[in-house]
Amino acid sequence: MSVRERTGSFCDRYGLTVPVLEAPMAGACPPGLAAAVAAAGGMGAAAVVNDSPAAIADWARRYREAAGDAPFQLNVWIPDPPADPGTEAQASFLDRLGGTAGPAPGPAPDFDEQVGAVIDARPTAISTIMGLLPADHVAAAHAAGIAWFATATTLDEALAAERAGADVVVAQGMEAGGHRGSTRPEDAERTAVGLFALVPWLAGALSVPVVAAGAVADGRSVAAALTLGASAVQVGTALLRTPEAAIDAGWAAELDRLAPEDTVTTRAYTGRLARAVPTRYVRAWDGPEAPDPAPYPHQRRLVAQYRAGEPGMLDRVNHWAGQAAARATTRPAAEVVAGMWREAEAMLP
Repeated sequence: MSVRERTGSFCDRYGLTVPVLEAPMAGACPPGLAAAVAAAGGMGAAAVVNDSPAAIADWARRYREAAGDAPFQLNVWIPDPPADPGTEAQASFLDRLGGTAGPAPGPAPDFDEQVGAVIDARPTAISTIMGLLPADHVAAAHAAGIAWFATATTLDEALAAERAGADVVVAQGMEAGGHRGSTRPEDAERTAVGLFALVPWLAGALSVPVVAAGAVADGRSVAAALTLGASAVQVGTALLRTPEAAIDAGWAAELDRLAPEDTVTTRAYTGRLARAVPTRYVRAWDGPEAPDPAPYPHQRRLVAQYRAGEPGMLDRVNHWAGQAAARATTRPAAEVVAGMWREAEAMLP
């Protein structure tokens, strides 16, 4: 199958005119950004890891008000195994960074209830990160006509997702901003595979389509990913400076001219490995006196508690950044997506 046939088949299957998906980014995927991506012919998205069922329903309603019946995905996190919740050393370190804890955050949303709300919202796809969607949820999604897009960072993870019923595998390279989607938290540093090694490795072994994610920010990277076997691409950091994303101004400014080698991986925000801007707070956790961050979700909840009090050196928001951050622009999101595809299409055979 040619590149154009492969991408055309994917677009036909999922109601797209452009093989570009918005990456689901928690806290940075308002309905207006997703609608702008859809207006350019791509697929909008939201990450709902922190959302209640009511918030999930509200996001889907607002998206449809803006985008009609355009396709979109809703992304859930597969819960981590239980871990020691002790955070005394980490709290003491945040105190030394000038912070004061506020009230503890309330309980996290129930995963099964989140999945039920996603299925009730009837997106084009439910997407997952950090593991496999349980079989009963896969069956419920498919019964509702909802596809499952599973994130994988290795071939073993991708094959496991295919066996479990995934309709699409999102190949996430180590260049990607935000969280590394490794199934086992302890594997994240060890299995750091670049996108252009990962895509052909997965595409040659799977029977389901592969979507390429990680440092895809212009037409050249889109064309390269599709040529290597992807059926579509997923774009995150490249959209963060658009007006529709409306992220924190300080975070947006730090993405401007941020070199690939200047992004770092850290567990300082959530306890899960993620790629970010090397802010003072992030760098502090690499210091000789810093403890290891607590496991997810305990580090995330501790960070939320200090943000609710006096944060001190703690960043007010997580400053995620992929290695293509410097190519993010302040143009409207629909222009970014349309221009990306226009440039890529001119390069494809």
